[in-house]
Amino acid sequence: MAQRKPPPPSAALLGISLCALSAGAFLLVPVAKGAPDPVPITQKRPVTDEYHGQKVVDPYRWLENIKDPAVKKWAGDQNLHARAALDAVADRAALYERRKQIVTSQSSAYFALHSASGANARGGKSSAVLFALKLQPPKEQPFLITLKSADDTASEHVVLDPNTRQKTGPEGQKIQTAIDWYEPSRDGKRVAVSLSQNGSEDGTLHVYDVQSGTELPDTLPRVQYGTGGGSVAFTPDGTGLYYTRYPAPGERPEKDAHFYQQIYFHKLGQNVADDVRSLYQDLPRIAEIVLSPSEDGRHILATVANGDGGEFAHYLLSPGAKDGAHKWEQITTFSDKVTGAFFGLDQSLYLLSRDGAPRGKLLRLSLRGTAAPHLAAAQAIIPESDGALKEGVAGQTRLYVLDGIGGLSRVRTFDLSGKPLPEVPVKPVSSVNSLVWIDGDRILYSSQSYLEPSAWYEYAPGLLNNQPRRTALYRTSPVDFGDIEVVREMATSKDGTRVPLNILRKKGTPLDSNNPTVLTGYGGFGVNLEPRFSADRHIWLEQGGVFAVANLRGGGEFGEEWHKGGYLTKKQNVFDDFFACAKLLIDRKYTSPKRLAIEGGSNGGLLMGAALTQHPELFRAVVAHVGLFDMLRFEQDPNGQYIATEYGTVKDPEQFKALHAYSPYHRVVDGAKYPAVIFLTGDNDPRVDPMNSRKMAARLQAATGSGQPVLLRTSSGSGHGIGSGLSERIAQGADVDAFLFQQLGMKYRPTQHAEATPVHN
Repeated sequence: MAQRKPPPPSAALLGISLCALSAGAFLLVPVAKGAPDPVPITQKRPVTDEYHGQKVVDPYRWLENIKDPAVKKWAGDQNLHARAALDAVADRAALYERRKQIVTSQSSAYFALHSASGANARGGKSSAVLFALKLQPPKEQPFLITLKSADDTASEHVVLDPNTRQKTGPEGQKIQTAIDWYEPSRDGKRVAVSLSQNGSEDGTLHVYDVQSGTELPDTLPRVQYGTGGGSVAFTPDGTGLYYTRYPAPGERPEKDAHFYQQIYFHKLGQNVADDVRSLYQDLPRIAEIVLSPSEDGRHILATVANGDGGEFAHYLLSPGAKDGAHKWEQITTFSDKVTGAFFGLDQSLYLLSRDGAPRGKLLRLSLRGTAAPHLAAAQAIIPESDGALKEGVAGQTRLYVLDGIGGLSRVRTFDLSGKPLPEVPVKPVSSVNSLVWIDGDRILYSSQSYLEPSAWYEYAPGLLNNQPRRTALYRTSPVDFGDIEVVREMATSKDGTRVPLNILRKKGTPLDSNNPTVLTGYGGFGVNLEPRFSADRHIWLEQGGVFAVANLRGGGEFGEEWHKGGYLTKKQNVFDDFFACAKLLIDRKYTSPKRLAIEGGSNGGLLMGAALTQHPELFRAVVAHVGLFDMLRFEQDPNGQYIATEYGTVKDPEQFKALHAYSPYHRVVDGAKYPAVIFLTGDNDPRVDPMNSRKMAARLQAATGSGQPVLLRTSSGSGHGIGSGLSERIAQGADVDAFLFQQLGMKYRPTQHAEATPVHN
């Protein structure tokens, strides 16, 4: 179902590592063991702003400008201080080796699947080609492959391996290329790929011949950037493509100053300067566009998000468009509450609507005939249920819809009229992450749990007594989670709301208040925190640690009302939910404040900032990745305009009041006894300006009265964590492990588990 993907939650929950989001390469400076260097002194240069009659003093405004040599030196000194402190931890080397052993011994992971090869309107396919991104440790980056089927890994054909593009810069720094996303042509003969470097998410589009891997001369710049993302859709014959493009500096005439991401048309072989601007009028400056072609090649759908607040509009490119000379028909507006759409094989467009149905209902809009389709003609075929409708896919005679239920997953099936059919059986306490149509009524879907690695399953009516079948695209783990259990508790928030809490622990763990525990959460942008497998999480669990995941308001676990209960002026509910989860862990003797750590990234980093400033007494250690902390200044960054739809704006008096009330940077109190904190950020982050971490670290270092460390770790070769290399994630994970082991009084014990032989299929 085409819709805007929200900012990523903690990668700990995505099965990447124990840490939240990888900040990439970090300069390793040899130091002598012992006491870390003194905290660098940070000069205060107060600046006073006035908001709606209220004056606010900012002592570290000067740290916002990374181009200032003084700021660069300060950040470098902070890195040296953090490196010395982390290298002084006796267990750091052992933790690094254990993490490297586990991560590099995992089998390959397959994700972002596409099926291509000339589908017709009745669902027929011949010689289908399956595209996938493959992560094969110890390779640094995923690469693009094709397969004849999900059961024939021997047919693997490498189309593009960005690992072969890695190089060294003039000053010896590593430059890594990553695949942002890709899209094959309908016949599977060509594929368009967005590539960016060092976590910048600043993508350039390249086009390749699939069979030979040869790159075509067509290179399209500025197609992708965080947070707005990017997208592309080929024409039915594969000779042209529609793509998103951001204007270069100086390319924004005054009359178009409010336009940012727009849709262009490119004819393969022509000069990019001759590309036709296709869809741009009436789009907001903070448009985030996803393009989706229909299986029969007759239509292209443009799903346009109004920033990250959950509002969407939909435009349809009608049949007969040629070389960009066409007309887009607007199907829905931002006020229509249609949040997603997907094409059917019966010349229908299926719409996920939250109009009068906050958990979602499904509409069908016929695309037959020559008249432009209108939302008013859509028919409701699947009513709202007890689950939050997330996405769907249409087969020849069936509809499959994916629901979220409090962080878990369900797949329902219906005939094309909306009549319920038997559900697709999925494992309990698991997540389903994608639905991919193959042919007829046959689909693939990816599933995983906290205890089982991800696998792609095939499902079709009548297949193996109506049971899904695991394909050859599955991942194995080098460590056994057989001694781990998942406990699901319900915390009660300040206003009485019940908040799910998922707890991982070794079987037989005593409830004696003495278990080192990590609590994580996100709570924003309608993101669902669902069960995710992480092999390297076993490091924490095998050492006697407890790991807990909170499903907070602001997410989408229970639909749009759950999301709206934790955004704009209601953001404090997210923090209250988190505190309730921390209190449950303490009250039920899973842990105690002296042994409780919290960790989160991005919007979850903001959560960490609010938690440590509002309830410093609850936590012993805090790990905050690429977080937002100055909630009065985030709009100054270009990306801030996108996320203001979720957080609010200081221009509005009531929203300013709410932002100022919880803004972590402004809630720091001199002399307060704050927990130990490590901030992790990357110089190339396009989503959250690293100045947030710099300013917050400086403010806490000057204010804390606890004597506990406040560390700032900035990576020069990465961004928000997306596109970071495997070795970089391992190094960062070891640093976070070392920090937590030291702060929670843990001593690393070499594991007695038998290790699996590395498998790099």
